[in-house]
Amino acid sequence: MKIAVFDCCDFEVNTLKDIQQKNNDEIVIFNESFTLDSIEKVKNFDGISILGYSKVNSFLLDQMKEYKIYHLSTRTIGYDHIDVAYAKSIGIHVYHAYYEPNNVADFTLMLMLILLRKAKISICRSLVNDFSLDGLQGRELRSLTVGVIGTGKIGKTVIHNLSGFGCRILAYDPYENEDVKQYVSYVNLDTLYAQSDIITLHIPLNEKNYHMINKETIHKMKKGVILINTARGQLINTKDLIQALEDEYIAGAGIDTLEEENGVMHEHIGVKIIDNRDLLYLKQFPNVVYTQHYAFYTQEACESMIRCGISSLQNKSKLCEI
Repeated sequence: MKIAVFDCCDFEVNTLKDIQQKNNDEIVIFNESFTLDSIEKVKNFDGISILGYSKVNSFLLDQMKEYKIYHLSTRTIGYDHIDVAYAKSIGIHVYHAYYEPNNVADFTLMLMLILLRKAKISICRSLVNDFSLDGLQGRELRSLTVGVIGTGKIGKTVIHNLSGFGCRILAYDPYENEDVKQYVSYVNLDTLYAQSDIITLHIPLNEKNYHMINKETIHKMKKGVILINTARGQLINTKDLIQALEDEYIAGAGIDTLEEENGVMHEHIGVKIIDNRDLLYLKQFPNVVYTQHYAFYTQEACESMIRCGISSLQNKSKLCEI
């Protein structure tokens, strides 16, 4: 089998080289995104692997079909950068990667604790030798109610982690998970919004939940709620989140992914001028912890995603097929 690997990042190189050396299949690495221009280089390949930097639309999929490339994998969990429905309609198989959920679950809990204990303010003060306590009084998880939206692999692990802190846990998911029922009370979304002191999102993005956190749903929440998003940026309407922070309706936000992050995320911007005003404004709030979409970024998870992205093509894995 001949596989083209696009979007190769520095952290992937060693693992990909190891795969190349230990496989009989031909694996060719490209340090560029998969586009209509680059597909001309892989006319005779059997499968293509990408990251989220490549946006695979119907035009690119049509070209794949014309060149009889019927297998596409993304070395990511999420796959909203691929028009999966169209791919299926023209007979192209799409696979996504897998990793154990501990990385994102641990990161989620870290964001909760940083916001509850106002650690961002404390760290910034200490850098200028300000060791005062004014405004730093925090809260303890055991006294709070946490609402978990989505109880799949990551949401379930977040719940297991939270269970040790003694907090009350509410959960919402159309498909209830028997593994967590001993720790949570399943409720509808309105109840979760109304009763939770912290709300954390762990669901894939789709047309139905785009901007599910917006002006209307925010005002169903408790005043003083903390929001955590380590899932997909488009789940939250950024402008409505900013307004709620300005109004001091939301007490804090832990944001690892933002809806308008293309061209910024995973890049060293330095002194370049960027036009993403919402991003620049959002990160300046003292009660917002904004990170560069790296909740997934552990040694263990990266290796798992890379190997899964290649092996799913080699084995035409039904377990990884979307």
